[in-house]
Amino acid sequence: MSERRTPSLEDLYFIYERQTIKVDDFESSGYVLDVGGGGEGIIGILKGQQVVAVDLRKSELEEAPNGPLKLVADARDLPFLNRTFATATAFFSLMYLGGRSDHRRVFAEVHRVLKPGGRFLIWDASVSRPAETEKDGYIISLRVLVRDREIETGYGQPWPDEAHDPEFYVDLAEKAGFRLVSRRDNGRLFFLALEKPQ
Repeated sequence: MSERRTPSLEDLYFIYERQTIKVDDFESSGYVLDVGGGGEGIIGILKGQQVVAVDLRKSELEEAPNGPLKLVADARDLPFLNRTFATATAFFSLMYLGGRSDHRRVFAEVHRVLKPGGRFLIWDASVSRPAETEKDGYIISLRVLVRDREIETGYGQPWPDEAHDPEFYVDLAEKAGFRLVSRRDNGRLFFLALEKPQ
């Protein structure tokens, strides 16, 4: 009788080639709202006690480095007053939302809690299911350079129903009332800077 082999990550997920991303410091006044700020807590590493990290999962926040204020909260219904923050961030966290309706709610909530002139900074990856794969999901493999640290990590999910690329996010942002200030593409990875008009 032959032994059953436990499936490997490669058996279950389409694994994109590892990419390096350098997260540069950015100007911000007051608190920075970090959407999905658990896990590696990259924005928390960058901005420390200036960060309010929200995540649905307490365990993810417990994993994150000390420094930020950590709050278990749903980004689709943020527990903050209107016009509270000058800056909001999402570092590879928007991929964990469900479909377009969840994304719309998060963009609307971030827009609501940002002050006029406030910015929403997004780091993410372009993802769509390749025609040739039967695998149920994907993993984005990353080497993150932040401050004096080098962090090896990966983020994975089931395939989205539609392509999640910069155009997907810019469309959601504009419909929520943001304007695109800048965009940088680096292979599969991208960075968007959005602004809530004055």
